[in-house]
Amino acid sequence: MTLNQIRAFIMVAQHGGFTAAARALGMSHTTLNSQIQMIERESGAELFHRRGRRVELSALGVEMLPLARRMVSLEADMRLMLDDSGKLRRGALKVGAVGPYHVTEMIEAYHAVHPRIDLSVRLGNSEVVLDDLDKYVCDVGVVASRYPEDRYYMQPYARYPVIAFVRVDHPFARRESIALNELSTQPLLMREPGSTTRKALEDALLLHDVTVQVAMEIGSREALREAVVRGLGVGTVSESEYVPDPRLRPVRIEGDVVSTHIHVCCLRERRESRLISSFFDAIAACHANGSGGGSGSA
Repeated sequence: MTLNQIRAFIMVAQHGGFTAAARALGMSHTTLNSQIQMIERESGAELFHRRGRRVELSALGVEMLPLARRMVSLEADMRLMLDDSGKLRRGALKVGAVGPYHVTEMIEAYHAVHPRIDLSVRLGNSEVVLDDLDKYVCDVGVVASRYPEDRYYMQPYARYPVIAFVRVDHPFARRESIALNELSTQPLLMREPGSTTRKALEDALLLHDVTVQVAMEIGSREALREAVVRGLGVGTVSESEYVPDPRLRPVRIEGDVVSTHIHVCCLRERRESRLISSFFDAIAACHANGSGGGSGSA
């Protein structure tokens, strides 16, 4: 049973005959009659009693009529919902991000343009964010590196240097910057595998032929910060994500030879979704207006 057949049934019941119902629907009497007959043949049931030009609902037809009206009403609600979503008057967008800093300014820019869209944010490292995209847990991702997999659409957002940070009584704390190779003299606290900050640091160490002593792998920025406070080693973090703490001192790595490149991404197959596209458009407009971004857009 199709929605067109249901509408035909409702109109015949409402007008008490096929001729008036056909006129209201803008179709021929024959076409309308065939719609009703098709329902009756498929079900083996009688919806109307025909009495000349007039028809009356059967007992089954009387029971069906409120259900049919409800179905047509639900279809109208669905059309309205789709129309509102397509015109961005309503909807929900789920964003996955490697950290709160970048995504907060993005959300601010997006909300200014689309205040009726509900936004939610889920934090994790880049591997978690991409996995969430693959599983449709998130619609858009904010990651700290470009990934070559063709299934992702990647839009550059900004470049940020990676810095070291130490406890206030550490010898590095009295300096503005250190050379990359000086990290080889210190126990180094590393983020977990899958962290883009770690990957950027490892790539730079390999490129400059620097060997380091990894004292510990730590699975979150908060735990890493506390380990540095306790004097367990030197930590590294994207400059944009460093949280000032009186117990710590940030130290630049000379030449900014380690950096992360923030990208906004989604599954390529979903890039043309109006809701997802609206996020990329808002981010692009934010850059065009000179807000957002880091030390040199990537």
